[in-house]
Amino acid sequence: MKKLKNLTSREKIKFKIRKKIGGTEERPRLVVFRSLNHIYAQLVDDTTGKTIFTVSPLNKEVQEKISSEKGKVSKSKLVGKITAEKALEKNIKSVVFDRNGYLYHGRVKAVADGAREGGLKF
Repeated sequence: MKKLKNLTSREKIKFKIRKKIGGTEERPRLVVFRSLNHIYAQLVDDTTGKTIFTVSPLNKEVQEKISSEKGKVSKSKLVGKITAEKALEKNIKSVVFDRNGYLYHGRVKAVADGAREGGLKF
C-alpha cells in the first residue's frame, strides 16, 4: 500500500471508507467511479475478489437508453436504474454503497437514487 502522504485527498478518504465496508456474495458492494465525462457503477464480491458486472454509458445496450437523456446527472440516474435492473436479474436485492471517496452529491447521489428507484436496498 502507498504511503498516505503521497495520495490525493479523495484516495485518503477512499482508504478510510474501504476499511469499514465490504461486499459479500449475498450483499455485494456497489462501487461508483466518476470521470470527467462518464460515470461507472459495478457490483463487487469482496470475498472472492470478483466483479459481478459493470454498467457504464459506454456499453452499447446502455447507450441506446441514455441517448435520449440530457445532462450528466440524469444520465447518472439512469445508470443507477440499469444497475438495479441487472442486479435484480441476478437475484441481488440489497447492496453496500461505496461512494469511492467522492462526496455524496450530484452524480454520485443520482446513481444511488436511481438504484433505489430500481429496487435495490442499501
